[in-house]
Amino acid sequence: MNDQQWFDRLCETLYTAVISDTLDELGYRNQVMSEKINPIDPNWVVAGRAKTILSVDVHYLPEDPYAKEIEAVDSVKPGEVVIGCTNESKQNGLWGELLSTASKVRGARGAIVDGLIRDTKKILELGFPVFATGTKPVDSQGRGLVIDYDIPVKCGGVLVRPGDIIFGDRDGIVVIPSELAEEVFSLALNKATRENHTRDELLEGRTLRQVYDKYGVL
Repeated sequence: MNDQQWFDRLCETLYTAVISDTLDELGYRNQVMSEKINPIDPNWVVAGRAKTILSVDVHYLPEDPYAKEIEAVDSVKPGEVVIGCTNESKQNGLWGELLSTASKVRGARGAIVDGLIRDTKKILELGFPVFATGTKPVDSQGRGLVIDYDIPVKCGGVLVRPGDIIFGDRDGIVVIPSELAEEVFSLALNKATRENHTRDELLEGRTLRQVYDKYGVL
């Protein structure tokens, strides 16, 4: 099974809550990004390896304002999720239709931005999962500048390293350290199965105490 197939399977079988619970059990209790970051389509689910991009606010027009931004997007690889760190900028519309299009064509699975985006109608039509804190129809030129990529960043309050596994849905975004990925997903799949059995037996009339004592999930 290649990465794309693996990520597709995760999107079909898992959800952020069960992954977050699993990370909690392993002692990693600060792996969920800020609740301010949400998908522009609540039905979107995304999983992939982190491709980090760092942008900072500026208050001047650089000579070549898009140089590093273009370089970063052109280096996106299949199976990656772009992590756009703006330090929660309120003035910079980092992400939009054209970056989404370029990233999708290069095989990216989505983008997570801890700031504002634009062109949401076109992004929705494109079907490229994008999560953000909100929208603002401003260009980044003279407002924000990409200064680096493929480096550790703090996005939504969580440290994200290149290659970490990102999983997001309508409930939020979880960051799984790459070295824990196999263990986390194995445990999460087991927990999801037990939760399914719990739900079925609750619907059959058993009490919450009965099914919790049997399956140990809540």
